[in-house]
Amino acid sequence: MNYIVFDLEWNQSNEKFNRDLGLPFEILEIGAVKLNKKLKVVDKFEVVIKPQIYHYINYITTKIVHMTKEELENGKPFPIAMNEFLEWCGKDYILCIWGTSDITELQRNMMYYGMDMLADGPLLYYDIQKFFSLAYEDGKKRRALETAVDYLGIEKDNPFHRAYDDAYYTAKVFQRVNSYKPKTKRYVSYDVFIAPRSRKDEIEVNFKTYSKYISREFPDKMVAIEDPRVSETKCYECKRAAPQRIKWFSVNGKHYFCVAYCKKHGYLKGKIRMKKTDDGNFYVVKTLKLVSREQAQEIALKQDKLRLQRSEKRRAKKEN
Repeated sequence: MNYIVFDLEWNQSNEKFNRDLGLPFEILEIGAVKLNKKLKVVDKFEVVIKPQIYHYINYITTKIVHMTKEELENGKPFPIAMNEFLEWCGKDYILCIWGTSDITELQRNMMYYGMDMLADGPLLYYDIQKFFSLAYEDGKKRRALETAVDYLGIEKDNPFHRAYDDAYYTAKVFQRVNSYKPKTKRYVSYDVFIAPRSRKDEIEVNFKTYSKYISREFPDKMVAIEDPRVSETKCYECKRAAPQRIKWFSVNGKHYFCVAYCKKHGYLKGKIRMKKTDDGNFYVVKTLKLVSREQAQEIALKQDKLRLQRSEKRRAKKEN
């Protein structure tokens, strides 16, 4: 098995109301480094793509990406470039990126041109930005690639903000992280450009410090939150049901919280993020994490504050 560490550069419309909603970001360049199972560099890939949708480079893109008009005019159509990239990747590989956006936009561009998707549902990948945070920080902070390169003392022998160069540096960071804390590879990520098709395709995975569940699609939020599998809480340490001390509640309609309790392992903080698909449906990303009693009390205070705010709004509405 190989690791394909890749990066994209893309463009968007210069005008807010002159945007192709099917393709808000058009890929201009793909760059990649292929690492073998020992994380040794075995090959590289780079291709420039000729724009078909947005022919004028957005002013933000020009500040970051240093590509000439001649380069783009001599680029390849996206379907040809993408097929070359997939052939180069081979059959047995894991995609690795810095952050979370590139795989989503890669698949969005593939769908726009009627190409087969990379997977029929959520796609497992490695987020090297997350790995860096897990290895050297608190696992929550997300640093810029150049910041990580500087922190690790990696020699900057290439410029940043070209697809291959950023893939090259991402691969360097991946090698350092793996050498320092190889177990970070356990913390895989899933791109959900395509949500699970059915219940049997749903994702449920336990990590060392939390569990993650990705649901199939639902027609609306209420149907989703009332689904038994969505709303259930289980301890990821002992796999037993953990009764809820604080039922699921929402602060903003997008994020839901709860507190459950496992007799053996203690309090669990539950968090649900409602995600909207391109066709208007919803799917759920649920995480459960063991927390202290004090952290559980913070969620209770958040619920109390929300109840008070809603009560005051109702009172004000009656008075008016």
